[in-house]
Amino acid sequence: MTETEQGSYVEPGEFKRDTNYITTRITADGRDGYPAEPGRYRLVAARACPWANRTLIVRRLLGLESAISLGLCGPTHDKLSWTFDLDPGGIDPVLRIHRLRDAYLARFPGYPRGITVPAVVDVLTGQVVTNDYAQITLDFSLEWTAYQRAGAPELYPEPLRSEIDEVDARVFREVNNGVYRCGFAGAQDAYDAAYDRLFTALDWLSDRLSGQRYLVGDTITEADVRLFTTLVRFDPVYHGHFKCNRSKLTEMPVLWAYARDLFQTPGFGDTIDFTQIKDHYYQVHTDINPTQIVPKGPELSNWLSPHHRETLGGRPFGDGTPPGPPVPGEEVPAGHGAR
Repeated sequence: MTETEQGSYVEPGEFKRDTNYITTRITADGRDGYPAEPGRYRLVAARACPWANRTLIVRRLLGLESAISLGLCGPTHDKLSWTFDLDPGGIDPVLRIHRLRDAYLARFPGYPRGITVPAVVDVLTGQVVTNDYAQITLDFSLEWTAYQRAGAPELYPEPLRSEIDEVDARVFREVNNGVYRCGFAGAQDAYDAAYDRLFTALDWLSDRLSGQRYLVGDTITEADVRLFTTLVRFDPVYHGHFKCNRSKLTEMPVLWAYARDLFQTPGFGDTIDFTQIKDHYYQVHTDINPTQIVPKGPELSNWLSPHHRETLGGRPFGDGTPPGPPVPGEEVPAGHGAR
């Protein structure tokens, strides 16, 4: 999603985010009319978008590539919609559409809200099923178990769900959305308040993670996925572009080591396209960056430096195993990742 596509807006003062999504769910029992069936659905995402990036990571970790196909939009878009600029002729090869908007309108003619990624589309009808990004990843974990790979980790284990939900709520409010409140604040006092809230939360996370490897429990969970996609964009985008500049991620030792630990874990860093991330933010947000100049920095090879977080213990995948390499055709282009 982007700010304008999400229906978010800037009024004098605080940035607001529209959180009304298409809440239809794909479930094992098909109670909303959409049963979990391999080959029936296509996940439409963009590597640039942090909200869509979550679905790419969870799909990789759970090994759902063969069950749910992937369509990738380019890093920029026109005023109407995300577009399939990366595909030959600008047409998604499965859905046969140029704009994701077409799938929304196929189900909801005159759809009044933003055309956002991620979205799951029913290949049979060409209609969008859901764009409720938070529920999509939870349902990948809970409703698609029959089609997950052998050794898939539990990202939302039942004994930890209440704690995961509590952490996720604060991370969304103060960090995931907090960087946007800084970047799109419409007044100085609103920016100052958003800035203080963001770094108060980052300090809280640093304290929490100083003595434990992962956010909740001793394995990777949904909470880590949700925090990671903001942290990985912090220095390339949020520090400068969104004025979140008290400290760079590389200047916050605990969070920097934590982020590198996840980045170097299969399923995380191999979904990150820094080139598309920078192209999106700096070229699309012309109200913030009217020249559309994309910065060359920062240095990215340090993402591969030792993190030493393994000394805190923990088992990344619990009783499961790491995912294999990205499936052919879904690799991040050479030169677009850490190098």
